Amino acid sequence: MNDTDYMRQCFLLAERGRHTCRPNPVVGCVVVNAGAVVGEGWHAVAGQAHAEVLALQQAGARAAGATVFVSLEPCVHFGRTGPCTDALIASGISRLVFGMQDPNPLVAGKGLQKLRDHGIEVSGPLLPGEAAALNPGFVKRMLHKLPYVRCKMAMSLDGGTATRSGESQWITGAEAREDGHRLRARSCAVITGRGTVIKDDPALTVRVPGYDGRQPLRVVLDSMLRTPAAAQVFQQAGDALLVAASEAAGLASAAERYGHCRSAVQLAALPAGRCGIDLRVLLLRLAADWQCNEVLVEAGPVLTGAFLQAGLVDELVSYVAPCLLGHEALPLAMLPGMDSLQQKVRLRFLDAVMLGEDLRIRSEVLAANPQDDACSPE
Repeated sequence: MNDTDYMRQCFLLAERGRHTCRPNPVVGCVVVNAGAVVGEGWHAVAGQAHAEVLALQQAGARAAGATVFVSLEPCVHFGRTGPCTDALIASGISRLVFGMQDPNPLVAGKGLQKLRDHGIEVSGPLLPGEAAALNPGFVKRMLHKLPYVRCKMAMSLDGGTATRSGESQWITGAEAREDGHRLRARSCAVITGRGTVIKDDPALTVRVPGYDGRQPLRVVLDSMLRTPAAAQVFQQAGDALLVAASEAAGLASAAERYGHCRSAVQLAALPAGRCGIDLRVLLLRLAADWQCNEVLVEAGPVLTGAFLQAGLVDELVSYVAPCLLGHEALPLAMLPGMDSLQQKVRLRFLDAVMLGEDLRIRSEVLAANPQDDACSPE
């Protein structure tokens, strides 16, 4: 095996912490001595030992003189755990190969420099694009103070998300729906609007066999606080956040109304835009107050369109069913009419895979038409 092979092994190890280590990034580490792997580790739970420390513990005395491969630059600051750089230096390793530099301003090259200052050879970045793809939300939150936003949608081949009567359950099959649950599992928060809660009464929880990770924060946008307290989204274990417009009256009385739900329901009042809640402010708050790295939007065409119009969507995940719903079906997203192709929202296809009879298409949003006051009317 060469350096690239060992780094890709780090990436596979990092994925094991996908559902349990947020809001921290997923990280994998491999210790190699004399051509043999003597230690492996991954960051499993936030607040507990990091990947490097676990790998060094497994390696023991065999870490002396070894090369350590790690997908993300080792931390150099004190948080809930001590700096990984100190553990690496104390172990006596001779070389470190890193996948990418940590975008966290508290680290950002300082960990690598400390290792160099102690005579450890540092190589990298190695496969930085693949390393960054492990943690798109963490990277974006560190660099831009915003989470990585995915919009999930299920549609017919002709682009309908529901019949003209509003019936939508279920357009896609079981395999596609389970994949959607896996998107929830990797997300720190799932956002929907009051209209979707009223129409579909979703739980917005992860329901995958064997899943033992944390449930995402369930966020409901309701500018006037009219969502029923009995809604399923408020009757699940874990946290829920109900977001009103700042002008909405009765926040204190609403706290009493939602105080008896099974969920721990918190209320927030955010600035309003022309048609509801300012979505950019919402995302900034989710990143700052809830440390949300990745956010999933599961909503109707109005809220989905508002996120797209505001230029806040990073990725679309579209599940396409082999059926047609006709020209009166509800569309994927309600966007303003466009007079020129220059106004189009541009995408780049990332991949397409079959899930049972359905097709999943992942697309990167390359360019939109952001409006500062774009907001949710739901």
